[in-house]
Amino acid sequence: MGFSCGIVGLPNVGKSTLFNAITQSAAAAAANYPFCTIEPNIGRVPVPDPRLEVLARLARSERIVPTQLEVRDIAGLVRGASRGEGLGNRFLAAIREVDAILHVLRCFEGGEVTHVEGRVDPLADAELVDTELLLADLESLERQRETLIKRTRGQDREAKRRLELLERILPAMAEGTPARQLGLGEEERALLRSFHLLTAKPVLYVANVDEASAASGNELSSRVVAMAAARGASAVVVSAAIEAELAQLDAASREEYLATLGLEEAGLDRVIHEGYRLLGLLTFFTAGPKEARAWTVPAGARAPQAAGVIHSDFERGFICAEVIAYEDYVACGGEAGARDAGRLRLEGRDYVMQEGDVCHFRFNV
Repeated sequence: MGFSCGIVGLPNVGKSTLFNAITQSAAAAAANYPFCTIEPNIGRVPVPDPRLEVLARLARSERIVPTQLEVRDIAGLVRGASRGEGLGNRFLAAIREVDAILHVLRCFEGGEVTHVEGRVDPLADAELVDTELLLADLESLERQRETLIKRTRGQDREAKRRLELLERILPAMAEGTPARQLGLGEEERALLRSFHLLTAKPVLYVANVDEASAASGNELSSRVVAMAAARGASAVVVSAAIEAELAQLDAASREEYLATLGLEEAGLDRVIHEGYRLLGLLTFFTAGPKEARAWTVPAGARAPQAAGVIHSDFERGFICAEVIAYEDYVACGGEAGARDAGRLRLEGRDYVMQEGDVCHFRFNV
């Protein structure tokens, strides 16, 4: 099951440097000029989870397999992208393919890297990118509106429902409200997804600061955090330059380097965790002699769906799930102890998966 986050922002704000650090690669060329990333680079990154180490020790697993997120480095948007300026159309198409947005904002002054707008103002940068995405959405809605009007003349009920919602949201969006902030009900949000709007995607603001501000942030990043809170979004403060250095170190050296910087964890770990939360995902585990493994499902997924993430046959022939809460698994010293203590449960098709469930699926095909 693929879940993807797209790294977006203006040119020269640190997107490719961040991507390189996240994927621990040099796949994206970080250069001091716009459009150095023309095709979106794609990387798969593990989601850090210390619970896996504990499970592997208790289950005496030979290896550990973390769950992963897909991260895409999308080339920088510029003013006028919604009208095709720069490489706007291709960039917007790349954003449309991801599930969530990691919006990188430059929060450092000076340096050799020039700002495409000739100034450092992260809130203005955010407004510029948000405006381009909103303009692209408005153009898309106008095109879809014409199509829906034609379909409603043929008594298409689904088209009528979509058109009614479109007519309701269009004025608010024309006034500058992104789709994610429209305050819609659950059914309306489900219908909204059919429009494939850029501004409906959840967003995490990443304040890219200088190395000296990595631990406590600075005045610019504080403004980003406040803006995110006002929009009901989240923000993470990182130094892409530091994260790029950390990516080249082994585990022991990383811990030592973080300590000298006054950091408890790498900024990228916070970015990945927040991106995971942003997508509304949860983790369940399987643990045995061969491997301890984390799996990803959307929050609210039922047991057969979770089984299907492992293998389609598991979902097709689902009988039941043997489930142990992570806390019970640890407290009882593993599966055998949990079973003896009566903490292993048999759950059927209607069971809603919970964060940290340790599972074994019974199936028959």
